[in-house]
Amino acid sequence: MLHANTTHNRQQPRTTVRFAPSPNGLLHLGHARSAILNARFAAAHDGRFLLRIEDIDITRARPEYEAAIVKDLDWLGLSWSKPVRRQSDHFADYASALTELRRLGLIYPAFLSRSETQARVRDIESTGRSWPRDPDGAPHYPGDDRNLSDAERMARIADGAPHAWRLDMTAALTGLGVGLTWNEHGAGPEGETGRIAADPAAWGDVLLARRDIPASYHVAVSVDDAIQEITDVIRGQDLFAATSVHRLLQHLLGLPVPRYRHHGLVLDGSGQKLSKSDGATSLASLRDQGLAPVDVIALAGLAPDG
Repeated sequence: MLHANTTHNRQQPRTTVRFAPSPNGLLHLGHARSAILNARFAAAHDGRFLLRIEDIDITRARPEYEAAIVKDLDWLGLSWSKPVRRQSDHFADYASALTELRRLGLIYPAFLSRSETQARVRDIESTGRSWPRDPDGAPHYPGDDRNLSDAERMARIADGAPHAWRLDMTAALTGLGVGLTWNEHGAGPEGETGRIAADPAAWGDVLLARRDIPASYHVAVSVDDAIQEITDVIRGQDLFAATSVHRLLQHLLGLPVPRYRHHGLVLDGSGQKLSKSDGATSLASLRDQGLAPVDVIALAGLAPDG
């Protein structure tokens, strides 16, 4: 079982929060909102504000974007505890988690590619049948590979068949007993707060690792939060549903459970959340236009500090 060094701190934990951007693009107002809320929460509770660089996807991460993240946060007047944790330096931690899940018999090699999965689902839906989709709208993995014998799996891997690793959701939920919950001190997209019932089954056999990425976001964030002794996860409402997967992984790996505080998003003119991939205006661009940090804070929907 994976262990985080939290035994002593579970008794009197020091408030610890983190801002965890991916260095695959420039920060925008949504990132500024989350970073500022985390920093202010830490200051209000005499706690620690950490910066984590989520560069587990080494195919997209760029050092120039990490440098830009630091520059933007510094410009906003934020400071954080050192050292900065970079996921690319801690692949062994995620491998340990996957090894434990493999030992428990809860993950399996999945040989269908994303395009093959989508084609399979299109064929099914073309007959008028429905196919389950996760909260992000992606189709559930068909799961045929779940029924392969260990010998068949190992033979295909030995032959060089490309594969990812997925959680066997049915097996993971078997014998769970009481339902998983988390304490929500913020609010979900529909105003959900208080004790929230987790629904990891909504995600199907969730992806945990790929050939080119040693761990999924779900695995890495669950392990990192435990190792860094995060007491309060403050993040956008777009990750509210993903908390169900994180609660399941925390349960399976014996990890501590932080409090969750999901906050509202900064939306564009069409009511959609800001996105790097959609070309949301970056903080660097706003700075170059002559805006001051106080202007950006206002645009992020926050009151001036103090």
